[in-house]
Amino acid sequence: MTKTSSLSLLRRASEHGGATVHFTIDGQPAAAQEGDTVLTALLLAGDHVCLTLASGAPRAGFCMMGACQDCWVDTRDRGRLRACSTLIEDGMALLRSVPGESA
Repeated sequence: MTKTSSLSLLRRASEHGGATVHFTIDGQPAAAQEGDTVLTALLLAGDHVCLTLASGAPRAGFCMMGACQDCWVDTRDRGRLRACSTLIEDGMALLRSVPGESA
């Protein structure tokens, strides 16, 4: 079962039985279930996906279907991915930062 923090925006309605997947968010360990999107994993583990450029306020995605470009997340290897349409993978190292800033 995936551990969720008290700051999580989401709670699972039901378990889907996927294996546990371990990843990091800004260097902190986290876990999700195989088959979760990165967006789901981030929101189950905390209170935001990324920060807004103008104010640095937390964002949780917008359209949730890959059309709006609001959920881009950086990876430790300097890659970028769309959190709402990318499945979480074991060992992913995700970085939540203000868009346009160097990670």
